[in-house]
Amino acid sequence: MPKAQFITVSDAESGQKLLQLLERRLTGDVPRSAIQKWIRKGQVRVDKGRKKPFDRITAGQIVRIPPYTPGESKATVSAGNLVTAYEDDDYMAIAKPAGLAAHGGDKITDSVTARLRSIHSDAEFMPTLAHRLDRDTSGLLLAAKSYEALRTLNDLFASGDVGKLYLAWVEGEWKERETILLEDRMGKKGVPGQEKVRTGKGKTALAKVTGLVSGRRQSLVAVRLITGRTHQIRVQLASRKHPVCGDHKYGKSRDRTAMRLHCYAMQIMEKTITLEPLWSGKWEVPSDALREALSLLYDD
Repeated sequence: MPKAQFITVSDAESGQKLLQLLERRLTGDVPRSAIQKWIRKGQVRVDKGRKKPFDRITAGQIVRIPPYTPGESKATVSAGNLVTAYEDDDYMAIAKPAGLAAHGGDKITDSVTARLRSIHSDAEFMPTLAHRLDRDTSGLLLAAKSYEALRTLNDLFASGDVGKLYLAWVEGEWKERETILLEDRMGKKGVPGQEKVRTGKGKTALAKVTGLVSGRRQSLVAVRLITGRTHQIRVQLASRKHPVCGDHKYGKSRDRTAMRLHCYAMQIMEKTITLEPLWSGKWEVPSDALREALSLLYDD
């Protein structure tokens, strides 16, 4: 029979809410509603006392987890590899390949989050993503290695203090050689399950774009995001008749090429992290274009 567990809150976990701690420790084996019920009924104890779900816990406290049986129907997946582009004591930058979801969901068992959970199963605090990339977008994903670091990253993203630079091959000839500002209002439209983000109404979306390589059929551009709206780059470029190559949702491409959108560089607290795209052939990015793109990250 399962027995109650007693865990000690680590330094990396200190400061988070009790519900968050239990969700991360139980790695999806117990649904949130069940954990909340445990806490409400007093089955979860902190230093032998009762707590509320959103009370914060501190390092050294002892948390009692009642006996439970992990859900047998939970889908399992053998962990794939993840390439780390950068790592220090607080953060790590993951090189996400195109086609791998950042987070799991309905019918998605393989994701960056699932792989992190498997690779770091013994960690005091599982590295947690602070933002996301679309499934078909490749590039840098930042994760925090402690709750304190996660709060810092969340605050930086919320205040717009993380520099985000993307490379994109777009359809058609990009004729602008100077950096231009894209400004739109964007919002979701359509029936559930078939929604698309459209320009015209909604929240303001801002981005700076510089042309790097101009061709008659495809052009390479660098995009510095100022805001971070859903599908922002794809929608803003498509609305100007330059959809991202391989974007089947917002473009008209019928070929089977991968979407050519890549998070190339991120600037966080004076640290710049870069990751060149693994594009080859006609999609390869010239070295001088990479250098020119980085200048956009520092352009205020």
